[in-house]
Amino acid sequence: MKVAIVGAGTGGMASAIRLAKLGYDVSVFEANDFVGGKVNEKWMGEYRFDMGPSVFTEPSLIDELISLCEKDPSIFSYRQLEESCRYFFSDGQQVIVPVGTKQTAESFEMAFGENRKRTERFLERLSKNYHAVYPVFIRASLHRLNQWCNKGVFRAVLRIPYYGMIRSMNAVNKSRFKNPKTAQLLNRMATYNGSSPYRTPGLLNIISHLEFNEGPAMPIGGMVQISKTLHQLCLELGVQFFLNERVEEILHEQNKVSGIRTNKQQVDCNIVVSNMDVHFTYERLLKGMHEPKKILRQEKSSSAIVFYWGIKDSFKELGVHNIFFAADYEAEFEAIFTTKTRYKDPTIYVHITSKVEESDAPKGSENWFVMVNAPINVGQDWDAFVAETRQTCIEKLSKALNRDIESLIEVESNNEPRKIESVYFGKQGSIYGNSSNSAFSAFYRHPNFSKTLKGLYFAGVTVHPGGGIPLALNSAKIVERCVKEDYQ
Repeated sequence: MKVAIVGAGTGGMASAIRLAKLGYDVSVFEANDFVGGKVNEKWMGEYRFDMGPSVFTEPSLIDELISLCEKDPSIFSYRQLEESCRYFFSDGQQVIVPVGTKQTAESFEMAFGENRKRTERFLERLSKNYHAVYPVFIRASLHRLNQWCNKGVFRAVLRIPYYGMIRSMNAVNKSRFKNPKTAQLLNRMATYNGSSPYRTPGLLNIISHLEFNEGPAMPIGGMVQISKTLHQLCLELGVQFFLNERVEEILHEQNKVSGIRTNKQQVDCNIVVSNMDVHFTYERLLKGMHEPKKILRQEKSSSAIVFYWGIKDSFKELGVHNIFFAADYEAEFEAIFTTKTRYKDPTIYVHITSKVEESDAPKGSENWFVMVNAPINVGQDWDAFVAETRQTCIEKLSKALNRDIESLIEVESNNEPRKIESVYFGKQGSIYGNSSNSAFSAFYRHPNFSKTLKGLYFAGVTVHPGGGIPLALNSAKIVERCVKEDYQ
């Protein structure tokens, strides 16, 4: 059995590993000259930058793939961070939130005046919600009755009253905490899948469980080590990679996959796994085929503007992850999800990932990943908007850190919705495909298999179970399970 993987992103390479372990002949086709999708790196002079995701949770999912391949766990090293994030509020308050339920509750009490026990109960509830939902919603297909109907479904159903499904994330957080800053801090977790906390259901607060109870990790060598490790595992399993080779069509006959056509060759295969944005999979690779219009027409997730700055100074007040909040939080979210042609400075917050490896920047300097949320590309004047957002970030950071940031920038590059669409093939620059801006959209993502074309499967952040590295890795696990059911 031959398998073709479209795209060498996290979900694509994880799928390649799992299907190669099943004994299939697997090839990966990637339009770019690098693997990893958004999880890649760039050097500018002596500065190294992770180009995409900057927060890493659930490293056990990488460990699981290494174990599956019977390799030494030491090929992928990471450290658990002692603090989840440092927060800088517009009124000058600065708060460090350490990792751990009790530690987080204590920091909320000291910084925001929240009741410690009440915070602990809230975080413990999120933990229970997460572990109830995980086996049913995250590690299984919602679209195959035999997968989600397991003993875990009863536990998940029993906890429905505790999820906050009928209220927004913001409504739940405001009802639980008295200080608006606490809700603001928790609300930012909605952006982890490109959604608005004023629309997405309270269930998505389970993201805070990973942030506060378990805490983020950082791979030794930077986020790109995730891609390098997956690539290494693929190669050792005999997976072939075809870089700079763009898939142009998924071929099929009599409702079955028969191969792919690239810009260089035609390849016969029995199975295709698309790690490409599901919207573009239908638009570009499956022309003329019936598409699930109701799913694909849902509201898109947000995009981002990212600045990569080599800063010739060090900042002791910064940790690995740092958030600089805007004053008018709700209005900026509305600007992202409602404005069609222009928007008013949607810097809800500025997220800086600071130097984590000494080799990432010259001594006494830092490699800053500076991100703000942005709308998808619908024809805005991005050159002007990027320039305006850059100036806003510099002013905000200069004020908060009491330094002239612009004078410290030694090397610089940026990313924005147009580039995200052209380089990473995200529809309109959307990072996660569809948003989760309704009570049901979180459950209404495209399945990991085609219901009309036998042999076609889907992995990555634009399909079930959703956005982010952990969910992309889980999408590959679901693909493996579906392939087993269909062919073994």
